[in-house]
Amino acid sequence: MSSTRIDIRLLVYRILVIAGLLVLGARLWDLQIVREQEFSYRADRNRFRLVTVDAPRGIIYDRQGRIVARNAPSFTISIVPAVLPDEEAARDAVFDRLAILMETADEAEWTAVGADVFKPGVALPEASIRSSIEESFLQNRGAPYTPVPVATNVDRQIAFLVEEEHLNLPGVVVQVEALRYYPYGPSLSHVLGYAGYIPAELADHYLDQSSEDYQIGDRVGLMGVELVCEKELRGLKGRKHVEVDVYEHEVNLLAENPPSLGYNVILTIDVDFQQVVETALREGMRDAREQLTIENDAFCRSAVAIAMNPQTGEILAMVSLPSYDDNLFSGRISVEDLAQLHSDSRRPLVNHAIGGLYPPGSVFKPFVAAGALQEGIATASTKFTCEGTLLLPNKYFPDNPELAQTFHCWRKQGHGSLNIVQAIQHSCDIFFYQLAGGYDEFGGLGIEKLGEYVRLFGYGEPTGIDLPGESSGLVAGDRWKRQNYGESWVTGDTYNAAIGQGFILATPLQVLNSTAAIASYGTLYRPQVVYRVEDAEGQTVRSFNPEVIREIPVDQEYLSLIRQGMRDAVTHGTAWLLDMPEIAVAGKTGTAEYPAVDEEGNLIRDEDGYLPTHAWFTAFAPFDDPEIALVVFVEGGGEGSQVAVPIAGKILRHYFGLPEALPMPPPELPVVQPQ
Repeated sequence: MSSTRIDIRLLVYRILVIAGLLVLGARLWDLQIVREQEFSYRADRNRFRLVTVDAPRGIIYDRQGRIVARNAPSFTISIVPAVLPDEEAARDAVFDRLAILMETADEAEWTAVGADVFKPGVALPEASIRSSIEESFLQNRGAPYTPVPVATNVDRQIAFLVEEEHLNLPGVVVQVEALRYYPYGPSLSHVLGYAGYIPAELADHYLDQSSEDYQIGDRVGLMGVELVCEKELRGLKGRKHVEVDVYEHEVNLLAENPPSLGYNVILTIDVDFQQVVETALREGMRDAREQLTIENDAFCRSAVAIAMNPQTGEILAMVSLPSYDDNLFSGRISVEDLAQLHSDSRRPLVNHAIGGLYPPGSVFKPFVAAGALQEGIATASTKFTCEGTLLLPNKYFPDNPELAQTFHCWRKQGHGSLNIVQAIQHSCDIFFYQLAGGYDEFGGLGIEKLGEYVRLFGYGEPTGIDLPGESSGLVAGDRWKRQNYGESWVTGDTYNAAIGQGFILATPLQVLNSTAAIASYGTLYRPQVVYRVEDAEGQTVRSFNPEVIREIPVDQEYLSLIRQGMRDAVTHGTAWLLDMPEIAVAGKTGTAEYPAVDEEGNLIRDEDGYLPTHAWFTAFAPFDDPEIALVVFVEGGGEGSQVAVPIAGKILRHYFGLPEALPMPPPELPVVQPQ
């Protein structure tokens, strides 16, 4: 080979080398100089994160300073979409490996979707776990670097296993979150409610609040005090600027704006007293079931007991049975548990104290009396005779006794001649039939005036308590009946309304609040369960203030007559089982019929043809200077005097620190006097 050809080859080689170096240099110039900012931004984006730091939710205390809702640390396994492998096979391998590690999980609450059901405490098939992980990830993924939770409340051992294998699980992170914990569980669940993830149907509502920094995946109050005090309890989120490695683990904290703690809420409720009330109510329901001659699910389905301060509206205890464990909702409740709660015909998720609607029965009578006295329809000396039955003539054929409608008193042999105080004392139905609907020459109060006065005492409208889910009740009249039944109101309807039956419905809280208005001589307060709101340093942010709904326009002398009738009902009337020598108690019993069916769909009636009854009792004490008002209700419990009164006795005796009651002989009732 000639030297010329060698020189040419060397020249070409040099040219190629120089060209390559020029291309490489140009590329390096482009990457490091021309596009330096772009790639620096990409690099920083890969390793720097602006992370939202949730504020610890405020603590809830009872009035004695006991913690009733707090935060508990919990492990959550999440997946960061941007860090998962791009190849489908590699991504599936991550899901498969995570499922294998989770196969031994015994306390994880899975974010199940579709038909899959994952129940804590049960070993889950690997295929189901694998399906849950992927489906939860696909349905809930949002921003690329926002972690998507796939399992909450994970056992610590499982969390450690996942963390140890983070090199084989790119995109999988273990987070420590604060879950809500309720130490007293079902005892206070209807008052406290619960906090949980923002439901999908409410996402727009929260995200559209420009003044708040809600994000998908946040936990918010969903029921009870947790809901109504959401703004006070949630606090303000913080931010931190961190550097992460390729596995999304934090390696350096660059800057931090710490979150502001949520405010603490102090309730008006005393948790010890709450548990005493709950125990008394459960025992009363048990005793009522033992007294029943017919076994049917329509009896003793639910029960309520509420105590409040009649001078301020403070709720001292509120129990609704059956209840539920609000800790179930702290993480992600399993589909099976949720279905079981919703399918329970006793409706344990409903706070029957404020959401249940029932005929109030005879506890309604004092308010009918108040209207009749104030309107001058009756006086303290007005008397009617009760012979056990009353025949209401047909208005179209008044002279035909066969067409007359028969109305009964609860006491078949009658009460004899009674004035208005005695009628309340002995709960005479026939007296109140005539007082409200009239008879012969006596005109009666009439349904319009009756409705006007009972509404003044709070019936037919929400009390305004600071809890969600309150019902309005129903006080019907002629217009309502025409609109709903296409029929005119008749005197018999007024008779039924006078004794809290027919088209009258009320919540136990309405019954209590109206009783408290009598105890306070006509002042109707708004019931409240929040006593105070404090910041993290214990400084009061919002304090309790009694709120007066209205001063009821009924003269003091008439309220005194009603109070005396309620006092006599306890000393020697229908509530005689509650007579306590140590404390003067005033009260009113109620027994309200309601339709119940057997397994074949037929109405249940006793041997005398009567429908089953709800048991009611409402009271206040001490009589001269009341400091507690109380209502007890047992759905399908039977007689108020036999079921609800003993429950109230246990509650009041504990409240006043009195010993158990001794058996007493029943009082003598009046006999029918001949006309």
